[in-house]
Amino acid sequence: LMKEKKQNYSRRKFIEKVGISAAAFPLINLYGDNSTILSSENLNEAKSRIKLIKGSEKPNIIFILSDDHRYDFMSFNGGPDFLKTPGFDDMANEGANFENTFVTTSLCSPSRASILTGMYSHKHKVVDNDSPVPPENIFFPEYLQQNGYETAFIGKWHMGNISDEPRKGFDRWVSFKGQGVYYDPLLNIDGKHIQRKGYITDILTENAIDYITQKRKKPFFLYLSHKAVHAMFEPAERHKGKFANVKIPYPSTMANTEENYKDKPRWVKAQRYGWHGVDYLYQGQLEFDDFYKKYCETVLALDESIGSIINTLKKTGLDKSTITFYMSDNGFSLGEHGLIDKRQMYEESMRIPLIVYAPGIIKPGTKISELIQNIDIAPTLLELAGIKKPEQMDGMSFSPIIRGEKIGWRDRVFYEYFWERPFPHTPTVFGVRTTKYKYMTYHGIWDIDELYDIENDPEEKYNLIKNPEYEKLYKELNTQIYDWLESTNGMEIHLHRDIFWRADKHKPGH
Repeated sequence: LMKEKKQNYSRRKFIEKVGISAAAFPLINLYGDNSTILSSENLNEAKSRIKLIKGSEKPNIIFILSDDHRYDFMSFNGGPDFLKTPGFDDMANEGANFENTFVTTSLCSPSRASILTGMYSHKHKVVDNDSPVPPENIFFPEYLQQNGYETAFIGKWHMGNISDEPRKGFDRWVSFKGQGVYYDPLLNIDGKHIQRKGYITDILTENAIDYITQKRKKPFFLYLSHKAVHAMFEPAERHKGKFANVKIPYPSTMANTEENYKDKPRWVKAQRYGWHGVDYLYQGQLEFDDFYKKYCETVLALDESIGSIINTLKKTGLDKSTITFYMSDNGFSLGEHGLIDKRQMYEESMRIPLIVYAPGIIKPGTKISELIQNIDIAPTLLELAGIKKPEQMDGMSFSPIIRGEKIGWRDRVFYEYFWERPFPHTPTVFGVRTTKYKYMTYHGIWDIDELYDIENDPEEKYNLIKNPEYEKLYKELNTQIYDWLESTNGMEIHLHRDIFWRADKHKPGH
């Protein structure tokens, strides 16, 4: 759509672009009531209220975000044998699984800001969980509002402060303060505080279904942002203890052996005894096996939520006019290299799930291998809505890839994480990942960098940084990081953060 000079398209032109017939793309919306579980009675009632949006060429868009859900903890994608996720499985089997999706910063607030702005954290300046969102940032739902969309935010905001006040870009607002709670949340619903009883994943899902099935004359955009599966994990009552007797498949790099820590940075081994390590996790408050099992149990309600949303779209016919995205704000380590949590650049931390469901547009069971980042969400959703990518966005639209087109695409992704005073265990990290190699460099500490052949060493066991055969590659990747930072105004952030670069890390002239 970006290649067209005009931004207003007839329904016929839009359908021709996405490659489906007019009959397969009825643009419909429903009246809603306070019920959020579509029984046979209110389903029939809802169907009877279906109205065509005359003259509209824009699809409805649903973006579902979870917290700390790693890419492989779904049964279709190689999760633990005991973790069955039929909701995620069906969405992927009937849609597209983007197998190589990554965050630019593996931390809640920076990642969420990158999703909303389409920019790296060093540009939007939300570099940690305490940084306020600078007012000059523009969230992509603002552009949707300006171009005929009704917009809603339902769920966890978690950027800059604990306030639950409505944010710009959304006509409908359902949220809570800070991290929120798993049970009996106090919600801010369009500025009014309402106490709700029940489990947070279910409550947010109910609000989402209610919003999806409302009567409206415009296309809608829904941003459903789950609290799950953020620590401290609390599964729904119906799922508590479900995995109490399962055997944990410990990762091979978890053991405290000389082989696992050979040529690893010293901070990695030291952290296994700290806040984010398996031997003293959260300052000894939790035991690893129980932590792991509760994580998996908490995923189950999230999976049910996905199933409920997709089934609602199918039953009402809205699946034919709606494009639905699912992703996580970052990954989560569960024992790899003796670590839990995120922040670091190991695969389990920076890699995230991304599933897109759009019947008639996406061939069922599609697997997409291109390197996607969270900064790509904003330009992609805007282009699907017929809106040109704003100049300030760093991300790229992958909507042509969704439509099955072959286009030129990136061959590497960049990563940044800035040291946090409240959690000093992980140093500042900058890195680059290609389809074959990953390079990580650390600042503020005298420690070894890391280089892995992730094609042949996916568990990142063998650091190649000292191998003379890889010296040229290491220098090239190091230079690419600084070129990327310089070209995207990334050097400016270090002045604000008082980060000083070691001279031996710079290429000449930087």
